[in-house]
Amino acid sequence: MLIGIFGWLFVGLLAGFIASKFVDLRGDEPGLGFTVGAASAIAGGWLFCAISGRPVSALNVWSLVVAAWTAIIAVVIWHAARRRCTAPVKARRVW
Repeated sequence: MLIGIFGWLFVGLLAGFIASKFVDLRGDEPGLGFTVGAASAIAGGWLFCAISGRPVSALNVWSLVVAAWTAIIAVVIWHAARRRCTAPVKARRVW
């Protein structure tokens, strides 16, 4: 069981790293992307095991695939939301 969770964690860190290379960070710290990737991979792997009814094991390849896709989607959404929140606001003339 523990090896499966570490597998999800590793896949999440790897997916967070790869996704941060493709997504424009715009000053965002890369460590946040890795953390979001790892957390969402663990959540995605656990959710897959809960839905499919399979136990957490070291050789459950489909849970690793779902964990990777969950991490990539979460990192892309995270960086898109951060970019939108930190985008410079255009100044409007008041007169």
